[in-house]
Amino acid sequence: MNNTTHRLLAAALTALALSGCALAPGQHLRRGDVAVDRHSGDGQLEIVTITPKLIAQENAARAQKSLPNALFDYQPEPYKVGIGDILYVTVWDHPELTVPAGSQQAGALAGRLVQSDGTLFYPYIGKVKASGKSPVEIREEISRRLAQYVESPQVDVSVLTYGSQRVWVTGAAERSSPIALGTSPLTLADAISQAGLNSAQADLSGIQLSRDGTTYTINLESLARQFGGRQLFLKDGDSIFVPYLDRKEIFVVGEVNLPGAYSFRTGDVSLNQALGRARGLLQQTANGNAVYVIRGSTDLLQEPSMVYQLEARSPTAFAAGSQFHLQPGDVVFVGAAGVSRWNRFVNQLLPFTSILYNAARTGTEVRDN
Repeated sequence: MNNTTHRLLAAALTALALSGCALAPGQHLRRGDVAVDRHSGDGQLEIVTITPKLIAQENAARAQKSLPNALFDYQPEPYKVGIGDILYVTVWDHPELTVPAGSQQAGALAGRLVQSDGTLFYPYIGKVKASGKSPVEIREEISRRLAQYVESPQVDVSVLTYGSQRVWVTGAAERSSPIALGTSPLTLADAISQAGLNSAQADLSGIQLSRDGTTYTINLESLARQFGGRQLFLKDGDSIFVPYLDRKEIFVVGEVNLPGAYSFRTGDVSLNQALGRARGLLQQTANGNAVYVIRGSTDLLQEPSMVYQLEARSPTAFAAGSQFHLQPGDVVFVGAAGVSRWNRFVNQLLPFTSILYNAARTGTEVRDN
């Protein structure tokens, strides 16, 4: 069973466990109400109160998962010509060498393609080794060899078309295509800008950069805050995936004014923000001490699924709620006061099960990376 299925089953298991609890008036859960026998194979649930200490611990854990400095320490080397590049060689005062086929041949057709063996052909001197050399090094070699046929040749070499080094941008981009690396260093922001973002679908808090077999999850909104505006330069072979926003949802159900599934463009979504999107608690029926965040485990046999409780009647608790960060796939549930039972939660959750699967899968992928 994969991590996605584990997470989905965890949320369902939580609902079933909660619906079967013998609840006191006001529906306040106790730790013993939601515990499931670990040895039964069904996993385990654990309820934890949201406190300033818990938030400090989670913030510390988030800080440890920040991007490594090595990503920002990378500085591109001077550009080296590669196979597939097209060079334009100019020999001043000798148009017959610059464009041998005549002025009617323009554009890329007038350039010199670096062949699969890393060489290009030039009149009089034949093959010139180009791959792995800078344009300046190629210019010097052509000048030296051409001097046997032309007196004091003045040669210039430039790259007409870049085709050897590239990065890929896929996902929620208007143009999912390779982007060539040139003589000017390319930054992550440059590549995303060139690819164009679908503003209605792109999740800027979960950009995935794959480099040398490792995938890093990057929150564009927090880069400046964490790294002081330092640029992240790309290297040949990098792959960038811009995730879709609809795969990162949080579910708010129970005694709220507008229950449903909500997508957030930011990666720092607090519990208070989610409740605010749902237009707050129902004053007549909500139990202020029964605000829960249900978070499924990725491995039910190794760790419990978590149920976090916010005692929202306390002003201090609301301050804590503004600092408690949610994760994709979290279910925020507000219990009912009086004689209402937890099975109301199950009935409200069922319409969301299909989208819960997708959100849970995304949450697992983000944490695995």
